[in-house]
Amino acid sequence: MHDFPQQILIGLQLGSIYALIALGYTMVYGVLKLINFAHGDVYMVGAYAGIGAAWLLGTWLPTVVHLPSLIPSPLGAVLVLLASMMICGLLGLLIEQAAYRPLRTRAWIAPAVFLGAAVGYVAYGIATNANRTPVSAVIIGVVAWAGLAALLYTTQRRRSPGTGSRLTALITAIGVSLFLENFGVLPQIFSSDPRFFPNDPPIARLSPNVETGLIFTVSVVLMIALTYIVTRTRIGKAIRAVSFDADAAALMGINTDRVIAFTFALGAALAGAAGVLVFGLQHTKFDPYVGVLYGLKAFVAAVLGGIGNIPGAVLGGLIMGLAETLVVAYGPNVGIDSTYRDAVAFFLLILILLFRPAGLLGKFAPEKV
Repeated sequence: MHDFPQQILIGLQLGSIYALIALGYTMVYGVLKLINFAHGDVYMVGAYAGIGAAWLLGTWLPTVVHLPSLIPSPLGAVLVLLASMMICGLLGLLIEQAAYRPLRTRAWIAPAVFLGAAVGYVAYGIATNANRTPVSAVIIGVVAWAGLAALLYTTQRRRSPGTGSRLTALITAIGVSLFLENFGVLPQIFSSDPRFFPNDPPIARLSPNVETGLIFTVSVVLMIALTYIVTRTRIGKAIRAVSFDADAAALMGINTDRVIAFTFALGAALAGAAGVLVFGLQHTKFDPYVGVLYGLKAFVAAVLGGIGNIPGAVLGGLIMGLAETLVVAYGPNVGIDSTYRDAVAFFLLILILLFRPAGLLGKFAPEKV
């Protein structure tokens, strides 16, 4: 038991990562009552964005502007983290505009631009692999893009604006998740090959204890910043108002669409930070499917603490991280194999929901009929 404090620190570090991702789930659910199952894949994109930023600061930028390489350096680490958060924030905004907002409004331009571009790119790649001439491949891609845009325009004009069914939103979220994973597998995007952060990490190589403490510290700082934004700023008050009653908030002059978009971007930025912290400091491999398990566990953490409750998401993440770590460290001593570390999340969820159906810090509010 001499290493018990070390295991607690590792559990807190892992739990803080789950908490960062879970905050995105709980914030989106709070304002939109939507489970954004694509959120785990945003975490994956954050890791790839971190690799791109590290290459940019360490290889490309010094050769272009004749500046010293920022990799490895503390400044480079901060810039990589901020770049990944910004890219993932923009991705969260794009997902909301292209996939979820059309379910509430008649918007069709944004999904036509973004989804149409993706469909056109895939069609162009298929035509190129089929040995089509460049001109014909471009024509095929443009036709696919235009066809999807025309379909979206036609269907959106016929629908009534307003909140769609939860089943439709759920299926859309699953579709966005599958799209990000399979689009990332394309050789022209991320490819299916496992990736590692550069041999020169964003900061000089540290001891495992220091890396663990750094991940936990940065995660706590980001969670404190989120708490400040939600509780002390004007946009934070708008988020809480929309979460409490979106219709009343709209009648009071709050732009609910803008608040929802900001919430998506903020939650996605935290997930991107988690991706850089895990894979940038621990130097483990990842691929386009790495966000599936992390996203699922973070969702369980959000439900465990009380979906829609920010302190609950943090508490649920920390509990799960500690439980997993202790199972791996001490489970074999009591007959529990360490391979059950992934099952412990779902066991905890079932156990706690039996006694607290709304989660540890959630409030049960029966729906009026």
